[in-house]
Amino acid sequence: MITVEIPGFRTFTFRHLVLDVNGTLAKDGHLIEGTVPLLKELHSKLDIHLVTADTHGKQEAINRTLSMEAVKIPVENQVKAKLDYIEKLDAESVVAVGNGANDAAMLEHAALGIAVIGPEGAAVESVLKAKIVTSDIQSALELLLFPKRLMATLRR
Repeated sequence: MITVEIPGFRTFTFRHLVLDVNGTLAKDGHLIEGTVPLLKELHSKLDIHLVTADTHGKQEAINRTLSMEAVKIPVENQVKAKLDYIEKLDAESVVAVGNGANDAAMLEHAALGIAVIGPEGAAVESVLKAKIVTSDIQSALELLLFPKRLMATLRR
């Protein structure tokens, strides 16, 4: 669990980290360099959930590398599947990270939505619905490892 008090805004208590895989954690079906150690460090603080439609068919290899099992969502209606997933976890305890148009609702309804402008770019919908936008996945994950960065970005 990670608790962060944001002056003039609110106090967050995060229990879950929900990550889109392709475009966020992975490029062309391969994990982006530097993500594995950050995820391992976060795993002691948060329950980590990977959600994917497995666009590139390489999720099994990613699962093995991370010692995690991703939740495969259907190719159709991914927006609803991702939103339903965070709501089942209790969206108020979720940090969601994504980059695609199909991540926008998840980013908007999570306690904290982080849009990543990674190697595939980011959909405008996701950028507009997120509370924070980062230039890469490593920076997004480090916000949770160094919560004073969250305070500096979100304080009012």
